[in-house]
Amino acid sequence: MKTRFILINTSHAGNVGGAARAMKVMGFDELVLVAPRWPNVLRREETIQRASGALNVLENARIVETLDEALDGVTYLCATAMTPRDFGPPTYSPREHLPTLPGKTDSVAFLFGSERFGMSNDDVYRCHAALTIPTNPSFGSLNLAAAIQVIAYEWRTALGGFAAPPVEAQELADAQSVAGMLAHWEQALVDIGFLDPAAPKKLMPRLNSLFNRAQLTPEEIHILRGVAKAMRQAAAGVKR
Repeated sequence: MKTRFILINTSHAGNVGGAARAMKVMGFDELVLVAPRWPNVLRREETIQRASGALNVLENARIVETLDEALDGVTYLCATAMTPRDFGPPTYSPREHLPTLPGKTDSVAFLFGSERFGMSNDDVYRCHAALTIPTNPSFGSLNLAAAIQVIAYEWRTALGGFAAPPVEAQELADAQSVAGMLAHWEQALVDIGFLDPAAPKKLMPRLNSLFNRAQLTPEEIHILRGVAKAMRQAAAGVKR
């Protein structure tokens, strides 16, 4: 779905770079700045540094003078506001509202106000919904780029999200290797006086169960055998 992030009267160049990074991480690339403090903000060093490689978002970003220009071609508008406005649009959390949008509209814009003052009432009134990020009631102020990251994540999730990278399956040690390691440990535990071979009780079966639950790899078997070897050497008074 066509998605646009609109920053109104942004005053800190670093937040523009941070916004670009937050957007790219979530697969969005349309950024529009409305009357930012710095006319050359897209080329400022701090912006580029904070973008951390999201340069294509900065290169494709547009700077316009009015919100009307920024909204051209977008059908559904979401304001971001910490507090509801009288006579304003209904207020929702992103997780509550964003999943309802796919299929309802073909384009959406997320509007963010200035760092110091947020969005003006008039700008909020133009929107179909106001999004507020649930935060600590005693400390609810979010950095602009951080707020954009949260909204971008929730919107990407509402659109279906990205698949988590596959976890490479580890090779597990075979039963013979585990049994050999346990035999080595049994010898070591006897040598250091921890296991009484005349009254072993259930120590070794319990260790067997513990190591089975751990799903040891061949490398871990090697480490545990090294520990057992060191214990036997210490018990015999031999320096490693």
